Amino acid sequence: MPKPPSPSSAPATPATTNAALPFLLTPQQGDAARRLLSYVVSLPLTGADAQLLASVITTRAARNGTGNITGQDLGSLRLADAEGAVAALTTLGWHFTGDPLDADAEAPVAVTVPNLTQELPVSKTAQKRVSGWTTRTLAAKPVKKTSPPAQLAALFLAAHSSNDRHGVLPKEMPEDCRQALPELMSRRFVAELSDDRYLLDESVRHLSGMHPRSHNSMVLVRVRWEVWKDGASPALRRHAEAVEHCPLCAVPLERVAQAFMQPSLPMQAMPKVQAAYGAWKDTQPDRGPRAAEFAAAWRSEHGHGPSITQLCSSLGWPVDSRELRAFIVKRLVANEWLTHTFPVPWTLRPGKAAQESKPSPLRSSGSTSRM
Repeated sequence: MPKPPSPSSAPATPATTNAALPFLLTPQQGDAARRLLSYVVSLPLTGADAQLLASVITTRAARNGTGNITGQDLGSLRLADAEGAVAALTTLGWHFTGDPLDADAEAPVAVTVPNLTQELPVSKTAQKRVSGWTTRTLAAKPVKKTSPPAQLAALFLAAHSSNDRHGVLPKEMPEDCRQALPELMSRRFVAELSDDRYLLDESVRHLSGMHPRSHNSMVLVRVRWEVWKDGASPALRRHAEAVEHCPLCAVPLERVAQAFMQPSLPMQAMPKVQAAYGAWKDTQPDRGPRAAEFAAAWRSEHGHGPSITQLCSSLGWPVDSRELRAFIVKRLVANEWLTHTFPVPWTLRPGKAAQESKPSPLRSSGSTSRM
């Protein structure tokens, strides 16, 4: 029997390959990462310095509204104007318990972000994983010595891609981040870039915010999806493809296909869900106008309506209970603040009550929704 090769004669292989690296985020945690980045770039901040610092703090504060930052953190971000970035966040009402610019201070500085947990609820596990993912992405060898726009761009690109397919540049990514893409190409964080599509380098694909898919399963999904679309009406096909190709949503293909090919059945609300809804609606007197206004704005921007989850999470409504989310929307439809084309997904839009409220603003201080 031949002897196994000695270590010196065996073919050289990398100590760690990308295939062996664990993926840092589940699909749900990847969604949380994308929502956190969207929240940051929606803030009235100018320049990548403040936005990058806000991204790091937000991922740490997403669970209870307060996160820590150290002078070492600031140094690793290589901000061109760290003092200006801290001042910009302070102007927004973010409260620093100390001076993170003091390089001699060893204790971390706590930063409180007003209304963060109400506007962007995230589970405890998701917050920890996304915070760790942010740190690991910014510390990746192709990223850690790049400019702040390139670092922020790296977070966006990783969050919006999967291990086995091209990502689509998110429209909300700031322009200075787009200008920094050649920097990430030269550092081999990005392997391919063409128009609005990109592919992460194999060495960093474990940072992807979308779940990896096996080639065979994706081929089967695509075949079934194309067959379904061929049998759909022209209007339904246009709607399905608007969701499928929406660069703002970037919903995984299998999720889109499942939603259209196997639409959800109506759920019977249990007494505990109805009780939870009764307690919740008392805290949301303007839920009807808000939902209608949001649905109209979403349709204008995306070319299709929001899903139930997208509507509720964007408005900061309960996201831990699927049954409660569904019942909230059911009541909004029953009261004609919203309407939809059941069971076709992503068809929520303003209803008759919203139309009747015009020309008054949908979201007025004195408005209340129906029961």
